[in-house]
Order: sequence, then C-alpha cells, then structure tokens
Amino acid sequence: MSWLAAAAESVPPESTQQAIGYPTLFVLVLLGALVPVVPTGALVSSAAVVAFHQTAPFSMALVFVTASLAAFLGDITLYWLGRRGMGSRNGSRWLAAIRARAPEDRLERAQSKLREHGVLVLVLSRLVPAGRLPVMLACLLAEWPLRRFARGNAPACLAWAVTYQLIGVLGGSLFSEAWEGVVAAVGLTLAISAVPGFWRRVRGR
Repeated sequence: MSWLAAAAESVPPESTQQAIGYPTLFVLVLLGALVPVVPTGALVSSAAVVAFHQTAPFSMALVFVTASLAAFLGDITLYWLGRRGMGSRNGSRWLAAIRARAPEDRLERAQSKLREHGVLVLVLSRLVPAGRLPVMLACLLAEWPLRRFARGNAPACLAWAVTYQLIGVLGGSLFSEAWEGVVAAVGLTLAISAVPGFWRRVRGR
C-alpha cells in the first residue's frame, strides 16, 4: 500500500490547485472570448466539477467570478477591436474574424431581433451556442457605443457563467470522482454546442 500513500502525497493540496487553476481558467476563458475556438463553456463546467468536490470555502463562487469576469473582459476587448475595424478604411483581422463566424442568414436574424428586443437579445446570445458573434456583429453594424454594449454584455456573461457552472454541478453531483464528473460535464456541453448545427442541417433537408 506504500504506492497509494506516495500517490496521495504527490497530489497537490487544494490551495495549490486553486492558485494555479483560477488564473489558468481566467486566461483560457479570456482567450476563448477573443479567439472563439476554445470551448469556454466546457472549461467552466469542468472547473465547477472540481470546485464541487473541493472542501475549500468559496470555491464555487471563485469559479463564477473568474469565468464571468474573463468572459466580460474578452467580449469588451473584442468589441472594441471590432469598432476600430469598422472605423478603419482597411478593416481589421479581428473584424474579419467576427464576420467569418457570423453567416449572412444568422446575421440578418440577429439584426432583426436586436431591433425588436434590444439588450435582451445580447443577454440571450451568450446562452445560445454560436449566437454570440452574430449578435456582436449586429451591434457593431448598428453602431452601438462601447458603453451600451458593456451594459448589455455584463448580465449576459453572468448568465452564461451560471448556466455552465450549473452543468458542472450536475455532472459533479452524479459521480463520486471528480474526473468522472468532468467527463460528463464536457460531454454535455459539447452536445449542447452541437445542437444548432444539427438543427440547421435538419431544416436544410
């Protein structure tokens, strides 16, 4: 049984995990907001699973604050870069990246909904897989100032962090081992993100 004791001793304490984990979560979510290829929802759900199995106080609250703040700062930075691109004669690679991920049909729907419902559409856009960038581009084309976008984006990021954290809590509560909950949470978030693409293919047929 000596190898079990050695393995237990090799696991870093929760304080060390937190010191490494929260800054890493912040950087990855921030990066995912700027470069939308990082599965930020899965990251938040996984962090919530780990926090659910920890005994340290305020672990869940720290995941929520870290994820929502990083998402907000990433969105604001990307919107600011997009506005600079809109004002530039040659555009910018950031604006081009937003346009590339906002197909014309989704952009038209986002513009229509934005005209009808305003900030509410911005809040909901972060909860819909692949909905954030079309609505962000619609806000850019409507020439929303950065302050107005930030006021709508703040509750959007809070709602997004809560949603994916609840998915992680669900995964963590179903399994006794944290890694099992992480697998379940990641699988669920990836399945959710695949739903819009599947639905579009079904409608196309």
